Amino acid sequence: MSRRAAWWWARLAVAAATLAVLVWRVGTGPFLDGLRTVDAAALAAGAGIVLLTTVCSAWRWRVVARGLGVDLALGTAVAAYYRSMFLNVTLPGGVVGDVHRGISHGRDTRDVGRGLRAVAWERSAGQAVQLVLTVALLLVLPSPVRGVMPFVAVVLVAAAGGVALMARVRPTAGGSRWARLRSAGARDLREALLARRAWPAIALASALAVAGHAATFLIAARTAGATAPPSRLLPLALLVMLAAVLPNVGGWGPREGVTAWAFAAIGLGASLGVATAVVYGVMLFVACLPGAVVLVAAWVQRTRSERWLRRPLPGGRRVPARQDGGADV
Repeated sequence: MSRRAAWWWARLAVAAATLAVLVWRVGTGPFLDGLRTVDAAALAAGAGIVLLTTVCSAWRWRVVARGLGVDLALGTAVAAYYRSMFLNVTLPGGVVGDVHRGISHGRDTRDVGRGLRAVAWERSAGQAVQLVLTVALLLVLPSPVRGVMPFVAVVLVAAAGGVALMARVRPTAGGSRWARLRSAGARDLREALLARRAWPAIALASALAVAGHAATFLIAARTAGATAPPSRLLPLALLVMLAAVLPNVGGWGPREGVTAWAFAAIGLGASLGVATAVVYGVMLFVACLPGAVVLVAAWVQRTRSERWLRRPLPGGRRVPARQDGGADV
């Protein structure tokens, strides 16, 4: 087994172990309670909010891709983003959909490397904005981690300074492989993320996406039975959203563990936290179902294309396939 495969399985094992410990500590009751309390109103609200956040995220992806010199229509980006979210919430790891999105876009533009870079930078930019907003709000709102937030803020400022210095690195002729990678990363930062035409749109789209996911969590908490004011639940939502980017099993694992801990830390009880996480997970899953439609539509289109390529021509000949997947007729 390769080191990469071993690391992948180890991360999944940690996520599965988190769920196992939760079941051992709180039992299956909170999980079942969460499933029972989900109603149509919560699912509809979640679907509507996720539609808005998906459009914002797709817009962010389009801005980053254009900075890398790759064209991407907004409608295509929205459909691909739904597909990637559906794969992320149904397959282990939590990033399979993003990898698929990058490869698919790269194949469409005949540059898989650039397609993967666009997705990687887009996700990194979104998580960076989310981290900044989270730290800023946790500095002023009461939360279980408020005491360590000043230290985290200092580290975040230092990291931002490091990114700014990296962006100033200029291309060098020759050099080691690491030097070439560093130069390429600095160029991507300058052209795709920090350019004047790019960073305001990226920041706005990311902030709107964070607000939408936080609102979804608050609705999930209310649906599960939480009566605490939003000022107490919002910091928990931000912590849970950070945990959601950790390796997981179809979206489950760290999210439930952090939610249980955070709710218990402010006196709301771990069981209510687990129930809230379950409601939140179900809301996200249902909201991502349009991605399944995109997958099926792509499969149908691909099947029809393959049948068309295999159709006989006059004289019994068949359509010869080109190397790029097209056909010479």
